[in-house]
Amino acid sequence: MLKEWFTEGIPIADWTESVTDFITETFEFIFDPIKEHFGSFMEFTSDSLTSIPPVIVIVLVALIAFFVSGKKLGLTAFSIVGLWLIHNQGLWEHLMDTFTLVLLASLLSVIIGVPVGILMSKSKTTEAIIKPILDFMQTMPAFVYLIPAVAFFGIGMVPGVFASLIFATPPTVRFTNLGIRQVSKELVEASEAFGSTGMQKLIKVELPMAKATIMAGINQTVMLALSMVVTASMIGAPGLGREVLSALQRAQVGTGFVAGIGIVILAIIIDRFTQSANSKE
Repeated sequence: MLKEWFTEGIPIADWTESVTDFITETFEFIFDPIKEHFGSFMEFTSDSLTSIPPVIVIVLVALIAFFVSGKKLGLTAFSIVGLWLIHNQGLWEHLMDTFTLVLLASLLSVIIGVPVGILMSKSKTTEAIIKPILDFMQTMPAFVYLIPAVAFFGIGMVPGVFASLIFATPPTVRFTNLGIRQVSKELVEASEAFGSTGMQKLIKVELPMAKATIMAGINQTVMLALSMVVTASMIGAPGLGREVLSALQRAQVGTGFVAGIGIVILAIIIDRFTQSANSKE
């Protein structure tokens, strides 16, 4: 066998396909319900957002921007003009599909990432085990995530969320771990001196003190989830990314540019919202 490996190469591709097939067949009872029910939920969410008149959405976003930015008009005006432009170009439904994908992928990333980051901050052994996994997740090209996503969930929005989840989770995990480890040891010791339990110490001292760092990680997670929009469109995820991909395949520069502008506008609004919310803490 070793001789064959040296002469013909190690069959890593065959091993990978075998493992993927085994996982797909073994956990089919999990993947199929997720694909069916979670996919239906995502469609329902997107349809519900699309059913709201664009004017109402634009007004609500503008109001949120006004208060989140400290009653400054810059972000408010940009939100109004940017969202109106997307609606004007007939991309509103695609915008809602994209927002749904980013929202759910980001929420799942935060729900998974924060607890994992807390575990890493509490155990050096756990940190040593998880760090290489995070390195692998962050260095692997985004297109590679599409392979297991399609194998497990087929095509559509669900595999798009799955790929975005893998790609976007590491910043939340790393920043949560970093934020808690940077909390002053004096404060932690003082809370212990007053008889705080481990959970009380975490909730009342460590997490509040690490909030700014954790929010910075969440901001990066949301941006990474949004950056997967175009890539996820290659496996059937709807939204602005599909318009960009379609324009690229047909060499329609104008259509692709307009859809790209829509993604940029959404990215700027989300980025400013999360940054402003963090700065107000």
